[in-house]
Amino acid sequence: MFESLSQKLQNITSKMRGKARVSESDIKEMMREIRMALLEADVNYSVVKEFVADMSEKCKGVDVQGSFTPGQQIVKIVRDSLTELLGGEEGEDRLNADSSGFNIIILYGLQGAGKTTTAAKLAKLLKENGKKPMVVSVDVHRPAAAQQLKVLSDSVGVDCYIDPEEKDAVKIAKDGEGKARYMLCNYLIIDTAGRTVADEELMEELHDIAAAVNPTEKLLVVDAMIGQEAVNVAQLFEQNIGMDGFIMTKLDGDARGGAALSIRKLTNKPIKYICTGEKVDAIEKFYPQRMADRILGMGDVVSLIEKAQQSIDEEEARKTMERMMGSHYNLDDLYAQYAQMKKMGSLKDLVGMMPGAAGKVNENDLDDKIVDRQMAIITSMTKKERKNPSILNASRRKRIAAGAGVQVSDVNKLITQYEQTAKLMKTFSNGKGGFKMPKGFAKQAAKMGLGGMGGMGGLGNMGGMGSGIPKGFGSLSMPKEDAGDYSASAAPTGRRDRKKKRKGRR
Repeated sequence: MFESLSQKLQNITSKMRGKARVSESDIKEMMREIRMALLEADVNYSVVKEFVADMSEKCKGVDVQGSFTPGQQIVKIVRDSLTELLGGEEGEDRLNADSSGFNIIILYGLQGAGKTTTAAKLAKLLKENGKKPMVVSVDVHRPAAAQQLKVLSDSVGVDCYIDPEEKDAVKIAKDGEGKARYMLCNYLIIDTAGRTVADEELMEELHDIAAAVNPTEKLLVVDAMIGQEAVNVAQLFEQNIGMDGFIMTKLDGDARGGAALSIRKLTNKPIKYICTGEKVDAIEKFYPQRMADRILGMGDVVSLIEKAQQSIDEEEARKTMERMMGSHYNLDDLYAQYAQMKKMGSLKDLVGMMPGAAGKVNENDLDDKIVDRQMAIITSMTKKERKNPSILNASRRKRIAAGAGVQVSDVNKLITQYEQTAKLMKTFSNGKGGFKMPKGFAKQAAKMGLGGMGGMGGLGNMGGMGSGIPKGFGSLSMPKEDAGDYSASAAPTGRRDRKKKRKGRR
């Protein structure tokens, strides 16, 4: 969503990073470019004006602090200002909680914003965090709205209360509250009706529902695709009903991102959750600092790790690693890695979270169909061929290509990449399912900038995607502090270090 704005801001800040001296004209030029980038991203004019004025004031007279150059210090000011605009360093990601232990969350929003899907997503998220939620639909205007919520709640294993015959939304809300308390739930999520426009009749109905159930949290579901109109909608709901925060939906779309950057400043209400897709698990807490880092191309390692923890089966990953280290790695293992990668989200999102990816990877080359194509090739093989790809002859490769809907060259590339990965793993294996550092590897890795690649886990096996890998992807490296025990500093490198080690023993 922030792709265009992110690219512009990264280009602007990259000019400043290496500057040993920064003149007033440099600052003015940068502010002018930032102002234009934000306006083009559909950020509210008054927000842009105040944002740029505040940054200009902070940038004047910047001195070297510690190890920072003035240019780097200005980049830090841009980052901190953007974080503040999005809600501050910590943000307000926590829901209000009732001391009695029973909480009611009402979701408001216009028709098409995604309230019903968001209700199921939020319920699933609460369930994963050890809560017992229930959802209820009080939308008596949209045909099949209640049934849609029932289907979604069943798919995530959450209790749902609906009454399709009842036409009084307030009564359904009260009955749903009674049912949730009887079922000993500690969260009730109410999915309300919407309109194409926020009219007086809608506001009156929503006000009556809120008065009847006394919610602990009132969240407005805002469609990020409608741009500045989202701010107008938010202000209208705040004036008529009152809001505690927002859930931004459709952040995976191609909107320019102005709504997300404007809504916090103009309403003084926090964005608590963001939805990045249509699937029921495409919801996450909103962290302003992480989002600012991603917009500026600084990556988001914490979110990447959290996604991996949520999506990757640790036991299966451990078994795969043991098979790789024990020279038993096969195409079934590669397929499992692709499947886990797909659970983590799109390639564009994953690369965007990697520090140092900005400018090295062309995001236009990141096509999720690459992974689907590789998985299709593997599933077109027999079980025996997946276990032992060396038996594949030209005739079988041709039939596999036809079955997967690809060219024979694509099959050959996959097999070649698999063989290279297997050979590499054999080099690292000690023959007992363990890991060994090949002689001289650490020194060479340090020279190549691969010292921290150990911290990337399963992402290192993306090489199996053949020619679909974007140029520059393989050169991405993680910070040394995230590299674990396999960084360049973890082992003696070269003859000089080995000599020092022997001298130390004496």
